[in-house]
Amino acid sequence: MGLEILVPLAPFIMVLGIIWLVNNRKLEEKRISATAEASSEKAAQYASRVGELEERVKVLERIVTDRGYDIATQIEALRDQREVEEKGSGVPLEIKQGEKA
Repeated sequence: MGLEILVPLAPFIMVLGIIWLVNNRKLEEKRISATAEASSEKAAQYASRVGELEERVKVLERIVTDRGYDIATQIEALRDQREVEEKGSGVPLEIKQGEKA
């Protein structure tokens, strides 16, 4: 009894199966395309960032090679200046603030 009903419906079931498979294939292609676009965009961003970092490294290399060991002297001078600022310099003035009424 059940087989008698399925035999005439078989062509319709096959058509529905084919339609379902075609739709799933199209959806999968769209998903792959979207993933590829997102990946290529991120790769371009990373490449841009790497280029920026390479330029910065080149500048730092140029600074170090052009000035040589003078950088250590400059760093020490900055440390000395900070110590002077922390300790204070000059003669303290005994100025009292406030108004007398």
